[in-house]
Amino acid sequence: MNQISYAAQHILTQLTHAITQVSDKDFNRRSETLNATIGQHLRHTLEFFICLEKGYQVGVVNYDLREHSKTIESDRALALITLHEIQHFIASHPVDKILLLEVGYLPTSNNTVAIQTNYFRELTYNIEHAVHHMALMKIGIREAAPYVTLPEEFGIAISTLRYRESSVTEHE
Repeated sequence: MNQISYAAQHILTQLTHAITQVSDKDFNRRSETLNATIGQHLRHTLEFFICLEKGYQVGVVNYDLREHSKTIESDRALALITLHEIQHFIASHPVDKILLLEVGYLPTSNNTVAIQTNYFRELTYNIEHAVHHMALMKIGIREAAPYVTLPEEFGIAISTLRYRESSVTEHE
C-alpha cells in the first residue's frame, strides 16, 4: 500500500474507532461550542471522499456536488457502513490516475473551471480536510460524548506530530 493510501486508511480507521464508541443519541447531539453535531462533521468529511470516489469513476471531481445527506449525518450505523465502503474503495484503488477538478468560486454563477489534478493529489486533500474536521469533531466528542477514548493524534496533522516529536527530542 502506498503512503497516501495508508494515511487515508489510518484516518478513516481513527474515525471508525471514534464513531463506534459514540452512542446514537450523542452522535446527533448538537455541540454548543461548534453549533453542529458529530454526525454533521462526519457526514461532511465522508462526502468529500464519496465525491472523489465518484469522480475517479468518470474522471472529474466536483466537491460542490456533495449530497449533504441527512441520513449519513443522523444514522450512526449508516455512517459506519459508509466509512467501511470508503476504506474498501481506497484499498482497491492503489494506482494514481489523472483527473479534472471542477471548481466554481463565483457566488452568482454555477460556472466552473476545470483544473488538471490526479487521484493521489485529491486523496491527499481529503486526508488534510478530514484531519481538520477531526479536530472539530474532537471538540464535539469531548463535549457531547466525553466517555469516548481518542488517540492522542486524532485531528492532528502528521507534520504537527513530527514537529512536536522533534521539539521533545531537542529538549531532552
